[in-house]
Amino acid sequence: MNRTNATPSTGGLRRSLASLARLVRVPNLFTAPPDVILGAVLVSGGRPSVPLSSLAGVALASVLLYAAGTTLNDYVDADEDAQFRPERPIPSGDVSRTRARNLGVALLCAGVVVAAAAGGPTAGVVAVVLGSFIALYDGALKGTPLGFAAMGGCRGANVALGMAVVAGAPSSLSAPTWVYVVPVVVALYIAGVTYMAERETGPGDSGSVLVGMAGVGLAVGSVVAAGAAVGVDSTDSATVVVTGGLLVWFAAWTGRDLLTAYADPRPGTIGPAVGTCVLALVVLNAAVAGLLSPAWGVVAAAFVAPAVGLSSAFDVS
Repeated sequence: MNRTNATPSTGGLRRSLASLARLVRVPNLFTAPPDVILGAVLVSGGRPSVPLSSLAGVALASVLLYAAGTTLNDYVDADEDAQFRPERPIPSGDVSRTRARNLGVALLCAGVVVAAAAGGPTAGVVAVVLGSFIALYDGALKGTPLGFAAMGGCRGANVALGMAVVAGAPSSLSAPTWVYVVPVVVALYIAGVTYMAERETGPGDSGSVLVGMAGVGLAVGSVVAAGAAVGVDSTDSATVVVTGGLLVWFAAWTGRDLLTAYADPRPGTIGPAVGTCVLALVVLNAAVAGLLSPAWGVVAAAFVAPAVGLSSAFDVS
């Protein structure tokens, strides 16, 4: 009797958890911690001078904030999704719109609190800025040209969140100028990917794919320029292997899907290209981190495994 009653309950729980995982884009959540790792490595010169618990706590905060953004995005896009993506959790009826709104707000607040508790006041302030970008993208700037900038700002602020963890360390005071350009490059790359994603459901638009390609080109060129600024040469074998290998991986991975989408621009090709560019940000972050610390570059790159693995079961874009 108990076994019979438990079966529907277990099935309902699994469906509920799966719906929530789809709502927060669970594969994408693993792309957030590498942003934080990159920021911390950049301003510390390669070895973050803070307890690992603080770094892990702020990385968790970035995951909560990312989940808030995707949840609120689905809340705002519920009507559009009902027309173009009826399988999404809200239009399919798996998650109510009210529940999604309440969950998104709760995750947003939790992310700010965790960031402040784990990383201190500076990290808390940056988390508030990040939360503001999320609210703007999912609110007043939704669908506007500034919306793309807001989404890019979310990613740039996420890198800055990692920087804020070690803001009080002496090494952060002497960080070279190029370090502070990195969050801007990340922001521009994601802004381009967002521009492409916004045109996923419309008529074929190869121009939007070109914007995505330009973002990839900017990212690759920036890593090469950063390598020159650091002074990497052939004698730095570990750095060359890690950063060089990751950069080639990033360019090849994104380039394959972007070229396919450009040749045949439609939702069935642009959507996967957007998803690939989002996941590949992990590899890009790892490549830049590898310039200062090959070991931390490898740690950041490890997050691509769960991200890609879960992308076979859950949507990325």
